[in-house]
Amino acid sequence: MARRRNRESEEMYLEAILLLRKSSSNVHSVDVMNELGFAKSSTSRGLHLLIKKGYITMDESGVIEFTEAGKKRAEGVYERHQVLTAAIKKLGGSEELAERDGCRIEHMVSDELLELLKKFVEEE
Repeated sequence: MARRRNRESEEMYLEAILLLRKSSSNVHSVDVMNELGFAKSSTSRGLHLLIKKGYITMDESGVIEFTEAGKKRAEGVYERHQVLTAAIKKLGGSEELAERDGCRIEHMVSDELLELLKKFVEEE
């Protein structure tokens, strides 16, 4: 259970950084902290774990950059989020339900189920 929570937290950080980088080329830890609503200490610990795992780097001015592996992982998380949100809406769920539950499910969905959901979303 703790491992799943760690993965979920890691993925939330990666997705937040990816989305922040879409609107600003200079993303700092305070931006991530504000986006996720986490405490400064939690954000610092989370970002340092991502550095240790080789997903991000942080320069001397605190600007966060993805490594190649980190960007690939973040894009995969974001893709799962988009597919799940679209599938829930296609099933008749509201925007609010799709965002809320899509975000929860994205951290647990298997690659096999994701592929099935992609096909479902793409069907006319």
